[in-house]
Amino acid sequence: MFAADVLNSGMTFHTIIEPFRIHSVEPLRMTTEDQRRAAIRNAGHNLFNLHAEDVLIDLLTDSGTGAMSRDQWAGIQRGDESYAGSPSWFNFLDSVRDLFPFEHVIPTHQGRAAEKILFTAVGGTGKTVPNNTHFDTTRANVEYSGARAVDLVIAEGRDPRADHPFKGNMDLAALEAVLAAAAPGEVPLVMMTITNNSGGGQPVSMENLRATKEICARYGVPLFLDACRFAENAWFIRSREPGYADRDVRDIVREMASLADGMTMSAKKDPLGNIGGWLAMNDDALAAKCRTLLILTEGFPTYGGLAGRDLEALAQGLREATDHDYLRYRIRSTAYLGEALDKAGVPVVLPIGGHAVYLDAKSLLPHIDPLSYPGQALAVALYETGGVRGCEIGSVMFGRQPDGDEKPAAMELVRLAIPRRTYTQSHIDYVIEVCLRVAEGASGLRGLRIVDEPPALRHFTARFEPL
Repeated sequence: MFAADVLNSGMTFHTIIEPFRIHSVEPLRMTTEDQRRAAIRNAGHNLFNLHAEDVLIDLLTDSGTGAMSRDQWAGIQRGDESYAGSPSWFNFLDSVRDLFPFEHVIPTHQGRAAEKILFTAVGGTGKTVPNNTHFDTTRANVEYSGARAVDLVIAEGRDPRADHPFKGNMDLAALEAVLAAAAPGEVPLVMMTITNNSGGGQPVSMENLRATKEICARYGVPLFLDACRFAENAWFIRSREPGYADRDVRDIVREMASLADGMTMSAKKDPLGNIGGWLAMNDDALAAKCRTLLILTEGFPTYGGLAGRDLEALAQGLREATDHDYLRYRIRSTAYLGEALDKAGVPVVLPIGGHAVYLDAKSLLPHIDPLSYPGQALAVALYETGGVRGCEIGSVMFGRQPDGDEKPAAMELVRLAIPRRTYTQSHIDYVIEVCLRVAEGASGLRGLRIVDEPPALRHFTARFEPL
């Protein structure tokens, strides 16, 4: 139901249909604007604090919010709950290694647990971890260890309107400079986030990934992938990078993995799970250290905080996530929302990313100072107007510095993350209407101030009040 070119039975059509039928439904609770204003006020003007039943269209995150398939639910019935050596573990392991053939695979209950284990093992005071752009939990886990998180995305990746097919790319000259200036052992690893979530869901090219690996190898520094949206990144490579148009997505994923020494994964994204993740690597000594931390914090190495039924669902989800029909629908349906808003004059990050559309709050609300949180103001307005819940990615999320100071983020965005296989075109058309109505009254929106915040990851639980 989303405009695109699709080849079907030898004929080209301009409508892409969802490559699935709806088997089960759940009700949405309709609310009035007065009810929503009361709800957001009680939530301290923080979308994370809302009751989910008070949200009509929930685009807060695409993490763990998608719909599982018939075959995934069947896998849950096959789940074996043996404490050690479950058949479900080996099914999961085979499915992971089919795409990511790392020697050691360490299951975790979600991606941030993998990050916590990894940076507890390799981080620490005096260390530096470069990334194209750290996302919130990655940065928090790096900094919690005492290390410094450095973002090195290309200049186009910091410009919402720049036209570049791979705006998630690493700035190679900047990376070389960081590694050249570092003392021995100061940089334990380099990370590459695919796709680049904080920068608008933008992909990384294979060429850039290969060049990043070459620089890392020259300095003897491992390269790790934050790979939770690996399938979407592979589809962008297939669609945009010369030489890949006829390649199978699974082969592209394997090539990406071959350029890395390890990875973290939130399986709540592209692997189509509601929970789960893993940490993988080839380094025997590091893996042994990480497994010890896993047993202390998550569970035994063959379940890692997950039930056997979860492992089965993820094993099947990994197979479904690389299906070409699914990925064509996934990327095009996200673009449908972004292109409609762009055509109507609502500023969005271009090109449209894989898992989300990012509204440019700095451009839409130039009258609100960055430290009065224009992204948060815009997110609140979308909820009050139409019950649409998005997520601020700006100075609320990234403004507070490790030393306690605050400075504006590079971009002030609101992410509208699309849960996988969950909403239909009519839902997305409604989101477009809500965004247009809010944009029409943008000049009347006010900023907010924080009245209570935790010391880390404040965007999850902070409370605000309007200025």
